[in-house]
Amino acid sequence: MSSEKDITVVHVMRHGEVANPDGVLYGRLPGYHLSDLGRRMAERVAEHLASRDVTRVVASPLERAQETATPIAKAHGLDLGTDARLIEAENVFQGKTFGVGDGALRRPENWKHLVNPFRPSWGEAYVDQVVRMTGALEAARDAARGHEAVLVSHQLPIWIVRSYVERRRLWHDPRKRQCTLASLTTFTYEGDRIVSVGYSEPARDLVPVHLLAGAKPVKGQPGQGKAFGA
Repeated sequence: MSSEKDITVVHVMRHGEVANPDGVLYGRLPGYHLSDLGRRMAERVAEHLASRDVTRVVASPLERAQETATPIAKAHGLDLGTDARLIEAENVFQGKTFGVGDGALRRPENWKHLVNPFRPSWGEAYVDQVVRMTGALEAARDAARGHEAVLVSHQLPIWIVRSYVERRRLWHDPRKRQCTLASLTTFTYEGDRIVSVGYSEPARDLVPVHLLAGAKPVKGQPGQGKAFGA
């Protein structure tokens, strides 16, 4: 039975760097794994959380999320759970390159997918991401009641659920998302109610400068300029 005095902490982590030399928008495609640097990021966050009272670790079914979560679960002697609600946002540009300076916005075949940035028209509706992500958060809260949980997901869904909780509009400038690789967005619950949201970057020194939150996109740089999640 829950109590209004129960304090439960749910950390939602973005996965580490992915091996993606061609700069493909990998979305929900299988076969994209952490790079060597990404594995170092995952280990760093596992070390950061090692002393915390973590009783539940769950990841998106995609390989990069599972690989990021594995050292965290191992550090706490826990089995790694999977929750499909933590998956990357659905996206019509999946499998294509779509970054700063590549001319994608000038291609007529793409225009029909860019007509409504408020929904957005190129993929999964923001409101649908809110519904599934809040469901995953609440499930983790209930499973770790009075303790801490770690969920590993993807940039766009994490930013959207945080924006919802903090009562910001869901449509946004993707360059201004505060959700760097291997970062933690932390939701603290009192009973069933979120009372605070925090953000930290335990592996910040490992993240390439051009990929830090708020960094200016660099033309031709793989992984830059993707408004559609990662």
